[in-house]
Amino acid sequence: MKVYEQMRAALAAGASAMQCSLDLERSRTEVALAEAEWSWEGTRYPWPAVMKDRTIYYWTGAAFEPVSRYTSALLKLVPTDWGPPTFEIDGIKMLPTAKTSPYEDARQKVGWIQPRGKVILDTCGGLGYYAAWCLQGGAAEVLSFEKSPDVLWLRTLNPWSPQPSGALRLTQGDVTAHIGKIAAAGVEAILHDPPRFGIAGELYSQTFYDELARVLARKGRLFHYTGSPNKLTSGRDVPLEVANRLRHAGFNTELRGDGVLATKK
Repeated sequence: MKVYEQMRAALAAGASAMQCSLDLERSRTEVALAEAEWSWEGTRYPWPAVMKDRTIYYWTGAAFEPVSRYTSALLKLVPTDWGPPTFEIDGIKMLPTAKTSPYEDARQKVGWIQPRGKVILDTCGGLGYYAAWCLQGGAAEVLSFEKSPDVLWLRTLNPWSPQPSGALRLTQGDVTAHIGKIAAAGVEAILHDPPRFGIAGELYSQTFYDELARVLARKGRLFHYTGSPNKLTSGRDVPLEVANRLRHAGFNTELRGDGVLATKK
């Protein structure tokens, strides 16, 4: 929507070309402008008939369509002020964007587990921002799991999402069904960013935390995103509950940012 408005404004001001970003501020390029169409790298595109706010569009080969999909829930890639997008499931925003870019937020959290040279378990891959920073930080290997095929589809259209590579092993599947296949002490750090407790309680269970402790090497670090859901309405302290369960599983814990940073004893 923002780029579309910039292009139309430039055309109205008499410009026949302009510099802009067609990949959510990942890079900048030049497009040619005309009343009937616009073009980029020799390919002509029609002006979209309708552009909705808070919506990212992609070219299907025949038309511009929203990056959204409905199966069991409505998933949608949503623009942010910083470039890297977030995504929503049934209107619920899945990544923090109020104060910083979700990509920058991931960079900070990955820094806490010190990825260089490590094999890292990324339990709930989402758009892959944790994995991207692990790779940039020199991780030896990232074992990433994402349950939703629709989220994986969003990743294919998000220029900020890393694609599977030699160091990034991305598996479509529920981490609770796969973690038993990981050897004891088989990973050296863990990033755990589950959906909220109400829709994925098994990812907050003592049984799952015990499995995280089993696969993590001694003195390995784990960052667990929790946020503070229901604290104002119910008085429930999810970060404290998580910290207590992680301690029971064999971790030393501290509250850090919007989650819990833990170290295996």
